[in-house]
Amino acid sequence: PTSTVTVTPDSPVFTGETVNLKCVINSDHSNWRYEWYKDSVILQTSDRYTVNRDTLTIRGATESDQGQYWCKGQRDGRPNSSTFSSLSLSVKGLPTSTVTVTPDSPVFTGETVNLKCVINSDHSNWRSEWYKDSVILQTSERYTVNRDTLTIRGATESDQGQYWCKGQRDGRPNSSTSRSAVSLSVKDLKPKPELTSDPAGAALTGNTVTLTCRMDPSTGNWDSYWYKHTLNPETEKKKTNSYSLKIDSVSDGGQYWCRAGRGKPVYYTQYSDALWVNVTVSPKAVVTVRPDERVFRGETVTLRCDIKWGGDTEWTYRWEIEGTNNRYKNTVSRTSTQELNISGVDLSHRGKYTCTGQIHTQSSQRSDAVTLTVSAEAQASVRVSPQPWLTEGESVTLICEVSGSSKGWTFSWFRDHDHLSDSSRGAGGSYTLSPAALQHTGVYTCRAERGRPAYYTHNSSSQTLWITGVSASVSLVINPSRSQHFSSDSLSLSCEDQSNSAGWTVRRYTDKDTQTCAKRTGSGCVMDSLSTSDTGVYWCESESGEKRHPRNITVHDGEVILESSVDPVIEGETLTLHCLHRSTNSPILSADFYKDGSLIQNQTTGEMNITTVSKSHEGFYYCKTERGQSFHSWISVRGYFIHEHLMRYA
Repeated sequence: PTSTVTVTPDSPVFTGETVNLKCVINSDHSNWRYEWYKDSVILQTSDRYTVNRDTLTIRGATESDQGQYWCKGQRDGRPNSSTFSSLSLSVKGLPTSTVTVTPDSPVFTGETVNLKCVINSDHSNWRSEWYKDSVILQTSERYTVNRDTLTIRGATESDQGQYWCKGQRDGRPNSSTSRSAVSLSVKDLKPKPELTSDPAGAALTGNTVTLTCRMDPSTGNWDSYWYKHTLNPETEKKKTNSYSLKIDSVSDGGQYWCRAGRGKPVYYTQYSDALWVNVTVSPKAVVTVRPDERVFRGETVTLRCDIKWGGDTEWTYRWEIEGTNNRYKNTVSRTSTQELNISGVDLSHRGKYTCTGQIHTQSSQRSDAVTLTVSAEAQASVRVSPQPWLTEGESVTLICEVSGSSKGWTFSWFRDHDHLSDSSRGAGGSYTLSPAALQHTGVYTCRAERGRPAYYTHNSSSQTLWITGVSASVSLVINPSRSQHFSSDSLSLSCEDQSNSAGWTVRRYTDKDTQTCAKRTGSGCVMDSLSTSDTGVYWCESESGEKRHPRNITVHDGEVILESSVDPVIEGETLTLHCLHRSTNSPILSADFYKDGSLIQNQTTGEMNITTVSKSHEGFYYCKTERGQSFHSWISVRGYFIHEHLMRYA
C-alpha cells in the first residue's frame, strides 16, 4: 500500500500557527501504526510534535519546521508496511509592522502627532492595535484611531514613551508582528528659530539679501512664515527657510521676523528676534582714463574704477569690455585692484569699458561706459594768431595742437630746428612772443608728449614768422585803404619814404611764393583786376633786403566785405567798421558785427563805431548780412606811447 501526506492549513503556513499533517494509506487493511519523518530523519514526539493515530501536530510553527515530510505505515500481518511519498512544508514569518511618526520626534507640547502603522504584507483589511510601553491603548478624546493611524491631539510630556502596533485580520495571516517600537519624545518649551541675513550689515540697493530662518535640525522639518514691519498674521508669507529679498529701494529695508510651523492644524514656534535690514543707496562706480579717452597706438593707458564710499571697506572690481574687435567682444575681467593697465595699446583695445565694485556678494551700481578710441598715430599741428607777418613790438602767438586730442600733453618748441628752452612761453600748447623782435624771425615747429613712459607725436609742419623792423619814414600806402577787397576791383600799392622812395619796392607773399609786384609804376604796384590768388602779405623791401611795413590783403569773390583800417588803431582813438556790398561799394543798411565769433552789435546803418579803443578791442572782426558774410580781419591796437615814439623817430 502507498501512503500520502495532507496538511492543514494549506502550505505555506505562518509562524505561530498549529499545523496538522495526516498520513493517508491507500489500503483496505486496518490497524496501522504510523512513523513520521522529516528530511529522512524520524521524528520523535515532544511538546511541539505530537502524534494521534494518523495525524502529526506541530504547535507554534517556526521557520525551522520547513522541510520534506513523509510517513510510513507499520502493522502486524501481511502486508506489514506501506510505501511513501513526501510533502513539502513551507513556513513563512508573520507580516511585520513598523511605526512612523509625523512630525518627526521630538515633538512639542500642544502639537498634534500622527503615528502610522505600516504592515509589510500583500494582504488587506488589517485592523491596528496600538500599544504604549506594552500597554494596549484605548481610544479617547485625545487618542483616536482611523484605520492605520493613531492621532494624539495636544501632546503633553506624559505622552512620551515607546509606541508599537500590531495588525489583526480575518483570514490567514490573521496577525502581524511588531518589528520595533518608535520612541516619542515630547518637549515642554516651544522652540524659537534664529533669523540671520546674508550678507550681514548694510544692504545696497540693486542687490539681493538672503534671510534664513534656522531651526535646530534635531527638531525635524518645518515650514517658515515671514513677517515685515509688523507681526500681524495677515501679512505672513509662507516660504522655505530661506527668503530672497530683492533690494530695489530704501523702502525695502526695515524689521523682519520669522517663525516656523508644521502639521494640520499648524503648530507655530515662537517668533524669532527682530532683524533690521538697513538699506543704503548703492554707490555708482566712476571710470577715469589716463591720459585720455582718445589715445594713440603704442601709448600706455590706465583705467581706474573709483567708488565714493565711507569706511574702510575693501572693494574688489569687475571690468567689462564691449569691444569692436571680436577677440574682445564681451570680455569680462576680475581684479582686486582699482586700475586696469594697458601697455602698448593697439586698435584691438578699442571699445566701451565699464566697471562695478563688489563687497562680498553685493555690487555697486555699474559705471557709465567710457569709450576708448585708439588712433593710428598722433600728429602735432601748429597755427599762428593773429598772423605770421608782423612788425617788431607787436605780439604773436603760436598754438600747438594734437588732432582730435587735448588732454595731458606737454609741448616742445623748435625754431630753425633748435629747441627753445624758454618753456614758460610754451605752457598749454601756446608760445607767445610779446613783444616780437627781429631775431624771432624763423621757421617754427612743435612736438607734444604725454604719459610715463613718454609717448611722442610726430613733429608738426613748419610755420614761418616774419618780423620786420619799425620805420616811421617808410610806409606801404594801399588804395583803397582797407584790408579786404572785392575780386575784379583794382588796387594800387606804393612805398613812400620821406627821404628816398626810389629805394623801396613792393613785394608780396601769397600761397604760391614770394614775388615782386608784376605791374610796377616806380616804387608802386597796380593790380587792375584782383583775384583771390592775390590774397597775401604785402610789404616794402629795400635794395639791401630790409623789409618794412607788412600788411595783409584779402580778396573776396563773395558779395560782402568788411571795411576796416589797414593800419593798427591807436589806443584812445575811434575804430570805424563798415559792411560793404559788391554792387555799391557803400555801407549796407543793416548788418551784424562779430568779434572773435561772438555777436557784438546790430546796426541798421551798416556801420559800427568803437570809441576810445583799448588793447581789449584787438581781435578778429567780420560782418554778416542777408546777402552774405565777409572774411575775418585782424584789428591790431597799438599803444599810444609806441605811436608817439615812431612819430618822433620820423
